[in-house]
Amino acid sequence: MHPTIDKVTQRIIERSRATRQGYLDRMNALKAQSPHRSSLSCGNLAHGFAACSQSDKDTLKFMNKANVAMVSAYNDMLSAHQPYEKFPDIIREAAHGMGSVAQFAGGTPAMCDGVTQGQPGMELSLFSRDTIAMSTAVALSHNMFDATLLLGICDKIVPGLLIGSLSFGYLPTILVPAGPMPSGLPNKEKQRIRQLYAEGKVGKDELLEAESKSYHSPGTCTFYGTANSNQLLVEVMGLHMPGAAFVNPGTPLRDALTRAATEQVIRLSKPHGGELGLGDMVDEKSIVNALVALLVTGGSTNHTIHWIAIARAAGIIIDWNDYAELSSVVPSMTRIYPNGQEDVNAFQEAGGTPYLIRELLDSGYLHNDVQTVVGHGLERYAQMPELDGDQLVWKPAVEQSQWPEVLSSATEPFAPNGGLKVLDGNLGRGVIKVSAVAPEHHRIEAPAVVFNDQNELKAAFEAGDLDRDCIVVVRFQGPKANGMPELHKLTPYLGVLQDRGYKVGLVTDGRMSGASGKVPAAIHVYPEALDGGALARVRDGDVICLDAGNGSLSVQVDEQEFDTRESAKADLSAYHHGYGRELFGWLRRSASTPEEGASFFWNHDA
Repeated sequence: MHPTIDKVTQRIIERSRATRQGYLDRMNALKAQSPHRSSLSCGNLAHGFAACSQSDKDTLKFMNKANVAMVSAYNDMLSAHQPYEKFPDIIREAAHGMGSVAQFAGGTPAMCDGVTQGQPGMELSLFSRDTIAMSTAVALSHNMFDATLLLGICDKIVPGLLIGSLSFGYLPTILVPAGPMPSGLPNKEKQRIRQLYAEGKVGKDELLEAESKSYHSPGTCTFYGTANSNQLLVEVMGLHMPGAAFVNPGTPLRDALTRAATEQVIRLSKPHGGELGLGDMVDEKSIVNALVALLVTGGSTNHTIHWIAIARAAGIIIDWNDYAELSSVVPSMTRIYPNGQEDVNAFQEAGGTPYLIRELLDSGYLHNDVQTVVGHGLERYAQMPELDGDQLVWKPAVEQSQWPEVLSSATEPFAPNGGLKVLDGNLGRGVIKVSAVAPEHHRIEAPAVVFNDQNELKAAFEAGDLDRDCIVVVRFQGPKANGMPELHKLTPYLGVLQDRGYKVGLVTDGRMSGASGKVPAAIHVYPEALDGGALARVRDGDVICLDAGNGSLSVQVDEQEFDTRESAKADLSAYHHGYGRELFGWLRRSASTPEEGASFFWNHDA
């Protein structure tokens, strides 16, 4: 192992010793009682299989066959999740072929950040993760199940499914992806049209046409945002079938992988002699593997929040310093939009996750000594699935990248580090992703232009008030203020300013996520403005220095003057009602910091 990877792993193990052991003790106690179906009364069990066929009822009366729970985020609106409509029938058929049963245990919410971007619904997005976790727990709470299949892909959905399932970590669990849509309009052209629209040079019809050619069919959006980061990280953790992440939906290979996942989770179940559950597989080493994969590929900054919450659900405590130290030594090996111009389909063609895993294992960047859903050892994931006639087989990953401009080797990377930095200073603590930012923009020093609402920036841009060097501060966007929405609505405007030759940056207590691009952005800054953070004391014209090189974020104002300034106030009442936002007030008030996972779950005694 690379010495820094090993050092960080050992630090996490020591930091988490008590909480991890407490988690494992709880799971072992539950495992000893399973299958829980045997503890149900006759009335309980009759309710549990009342709608089943007679053959399924006969199977479920005995405890020597598995009952697989399907927990799905299917809906028609999300292109990534629409293919899941047909998965339950495939899964039931595969389970029957193993002499077992599969029941649809529950559905979870599945909102699309692409639809809600810049809209009031985005203010529910972050908290939908914990809602999904609770929904997953409700689905599994009936004590009818011996194993779990999780059907989910997008931003908050996979983290929510994992957090909820880890409360049932004694059950073997496999995540079942559906795959990306085929490539559409080239990303460079999409970006060009967006900026032209921001400048008023094309109209809404042209913009809608371009967007519709980009997002055009069932399947996951093909840029490397949070959804595709989810898939890659889960696969590197060994929780998919090998090579399953980026196989397109509606193909024979995708259906074969879904059947294989069903058969494998049954083999892992206790009635079939299995001994390991999800909680055994999500350990300190697999979490470090996920962080390395995130950094190597320049993945979503959302996962500086979500993977902290997933780890905590398994009793493991990680922080941003772990991310930063790993990022300082792992190579940057991909150029997938927005870190490049090609998409995840090109990444898959280049060699995909199997090639990436083999390269990282060979170079000592990933732990091989982990439990996966297909057995011990991550080297099993250095294989690509394919169909040999009707037979699903796995073959070794390609020896060399088939598209070196998209996927490099570990020995000849695009950059020597992962491009994620932690920022500290008198403005607070945050993160910045610089993998898509040109080196000349890694340090920005400019006067602040302060907004309390992201919608104010558009008006200032159109009025020409931002045609200068500036660091835009958008505050009162943290979890406690308005649910920490993503602020992609700002990206085209800031990109235009940068293209005009101005030095421009963004500082915010909100999020930007996987589509963070060429403009340097200090995000997730905390303490947030509403919670007494320094951002509330920044004024227009204050000189801010954002320096990714030395990890600093500071305002250049006399310390005594800055400390004694009155904090700005913002009327947030309009953001707390309508579109269901009034139902989430308790989550806003109780959210932990981003570095603690921005969650209610671990901010209070259980």
